[in-house]
Amino acid sequence: MDALTSVPDPVNEPVRTYAPGSPERESLQRRLAELAAESAELTQTIDGSRRLGGGEPFDVVQPHDHAKVLGTCAQATNEDVADAVAAAKRAARDWSELPFDERAAVFLRAADLIAGPYRDTLNAATMLGQSKSVQQAEIDAACELIDFLRFNAHYGQRILAEQPRSAPGVWNRLEYRPLDGFVVAITPFNFTAIAGNLPTAPALLGNTVVWKPTPTQQLAAHYTMRALEEAGLPPGVINMVTGDGRAVSEVALADRGFAGLHFTGSTATFKLLWRRIAENLDSYASYPRIVGETGGKDFVVAHSSARADKLVPALVRGAFEYQGQKCSAASRAYIPRSLWDGGVREQLADLTRTVKYGDISDLSLFGGAVIDARAFAKHQRLLSSVDGDGALEVLVGGHCDDQVGYFVEPTVLVSDDPGHEVFSTEYFGPILAVHVYPDGEYERILELVDSASPYALTGAVFADDRTAIGQAHRALRYTAGNFYVNDKPTGSIVGQQPFGGSRASGTNDKAGSMFNLQRWASPRSIKETFDAPTDITYPHMR
Repeated sequence: MDALTSVPDPVNEPVRTYAPGSPERESLQRRLAELAAESAELTQTIDGSRRLGGGEPFDVVQPHDHAKVLGTCAQATNEDVADAVAAAKRAARDWSELPFDERAAVFLRAADLIAGPYRDTLNAATMLGQSKSVQQAEIDAACELIDFLRFNAHYGQRILAEQPRSAPGVWNRLEYRPLDGFVVAITPFNFTAIAGNLPTAPALLGNTVVWKPTPTQQLAAHYTMRALEEAGLPPGVINMVTGDGRAVSEVALADRGFAGLHFTGSTATFKLLWRRIAENLDSYASYPRIVGETGGKDFVVAHSSARADKLVPALVRGAFEYQGQKCSAASRAYIPRSLWDGGVREQLADLTRTVKYGDISDLSLFGGAVIDARAFAKHQRLLSSVDGDGALEVLVGGHCDDQVGYFVEPTVLVSDDPGHEVFSTEYFGPILAVHVYPDGEYERILELVDSASPYALTGAVFADDRTAIGQAHRALRYTAGNFYVNDKPTGSIVGQQPFGGSRASGTNDKAGSMFNLQRWASPRSIKETFDAPTDITYPHMR
């Protein structure tokens, strides 16, 4: 078919409320019960075929009730990953030669499936496997993933439309090829949408992919793969392998055809992978593209003109939604003395005490558990050290319990020492560190916010004074890739706030935008001359 087409105009997927008595609440609760009663076989998908990994088996459990097993999985072996790489290579030519419209149609159909028949399944799998509240699952596993798929198709078509000028007698064109090889997508536990976007964004541009979800997100990843298959994704285009990723590093990143890494996870892991890629650089067919979003130590800084009734809810939501396990979660706050003593201290403590975590099947709860025993142990070590640390005060919280689930209480720590490690170390849990500063030292605090942490992902300023907002814009220009004014530093929406940061927070390639998609294309310039010269003489030579 020869036609200049337009993909459907994308709009953000409406967020369902799941209010008591609503049909969507009843439907979701049924699916929650069904998935909780099952024990799924969480297979790999290689060249369209499902099989368990050949390595050590492991269970995927509910973090808020870790005795309950959701499914069985197994580590991918080197042979498994080699098979996935081979499948990606076999599928590459046919997939890349398929017109963009046909590739986009697969992902647009997947978006409609997730908006419809798969919505309850992906939400329930995310709630059970990642311990998200219904609100956090809905804005992630449903809405954001749908938005990624629809907006990426729109952005992809805009990229294809970008063409060079042509002089008289010449026709210049840009062909947007996929990368010369396959892409590895390594995805995190905390967002089902990110786990779905990282393999599908390169695939939309014609790349084939080896996808390695994290084990604790495997249940939702399993059903994401089913939705893509039902949408018509051909075998071998996205090959999902399971486990801790060691085999991916040893096999896929060492393969001559490795062409790109799409990563979200810890800063330490990203650096490790980058070093492994550098070690193999001489063996690759081309220089690999490396796109990563990593850690954060995200801030909220308040000016004395800020409104307490806006600041306090933003701190609580920003720090304690999804148990502080968002890359963008508020984990350090700087509050002027006048606001702190004028009521913010008591309001923050009182509101934090209303935050209840537990079994997420109780839809009245604010949140669930932290993801696993390793995360719990990290938070427990910090909280157990507070009593002996004279520089820290526990304003509220401070307790944890892993008898049934990996529960960490929403905690606010206060310190007079802004150089304390609680203001620079990423804990990735429901722990907010607060420093109270003299009102007259706002400019100094802005400098401190910039220098206190190696990260630069998200941050927020609260102020009614426009001059103070302008000061923050200038002083914190490179301190956050996503910067919020009078709002919490979380909750970016595809098509509205492209997401990503720099410094130790990643390559700032902005998921959910054209900037990210461009990284997965390898443009070829084509010049066609209609009447080429027949001699070598220039006018100055005559």
